[in-house]
Amino acid sequence: MYSLSQLKRGLQTPALFLREINRLYYRRLNTRSYNIQGVDIFAEDWDTLIILDACRYDMFERIVDLRGQLESRISRGSATAEFLVANFDGRELLDTVYVTANPQFYRNRHRIDTDLHAVIDVWDDEGWDDQYGTVLPETVADTALDAAEEFPNKRHIVHFMQPHYPFLTDETEFDKGHLEGEETEAGNVWTQLMEGRLNVDAGTVESHYNENLQRVLPSVERLTSELSGKTVITADHGNMLGERAWPVPIREWGHPRGIYTPELVKVPWLVVAGETRREIVAGRGTDADVETPDDMVAERLRQLGYAE
Repeated sequence: MYSLSQLKRGLQTPALFLREINRLYYRRLNTRSYNIQGVDIFAEDWDTLIILDACRYDMFERIVDLRGQLESRISRGSATAEFLVANFDGRELLDTVYVTANPQFYRNRHRIDTDLHAVIDVWDDEGWDDQYGTVLPETVADTALDAAEEFPNKRHIVHFMQPHYPFLTDETEFDKGHLEGEETEAGNVWTQLMEGRLNVDAGTVESHYNENLQRVLPSVERLTSELSGKTVITADHGNMLGERAWPVPIREWGHPRGIYTPELVKVPWLVVAGETRREIVAGRGTDADVETPDDMVAERLRQLGYAE
């Protein structure tokens, strides 16, 4: 069911109305909550899973030159929350430590019924960079290495924020409204592009998006060099950059949930084999839950471009 405000917004913005038609197509009139064609990440073989947020397969293939064997997978979601619920919900993962720069796991913790050995929220408190309104990749790498030392016999998921918006460049102004709250009325960059209210060409947006990926790569390479065991580099989902969607051929931007185009669900799967495998042992963690104020979580997500 749709709320009255959602219906009004859809009628006022034809592109959003047509997007919803495409979503209903992919989700079979909302009888599916995620992409059932997608891979179960926990059924795959890895000791460390590095997630690059919103990294398209074609983008990764063109830009990334890291050692390993590049394959592809289909994601269970076209947005982070959808990906997390589809993979984590209903699972006992006491052999796994999740280091994440994305607040979506915390925001959706009541929807995700899972037991992890530990969750380390890098976005909380000191891990957040106020200058750019995100978590920098170097901070994630430092935290991941500390976690590997603290939990040597666990599988580790390391969730970087990049190449996801916001763009880590000082050369632009069109994308900086998130820092001062200017996007609250206008919507995030992807929404403004979708609705034709932002006069920036697709090539410029793609260029800065590529720069975000290049920025995270040294931190990723650092982890593949310093962590033991078998490492896989992947993404939770991709991102649309003005390509035509399906079946209604509107131009799409960003990564709306429930839209399963190749640009959104085909993700990299780079396998980096380690010299030795890590001995994995399950065990219940002892850390108590720490409550983070909802308004702070909402502000973090807004700055990362997530609409309410």
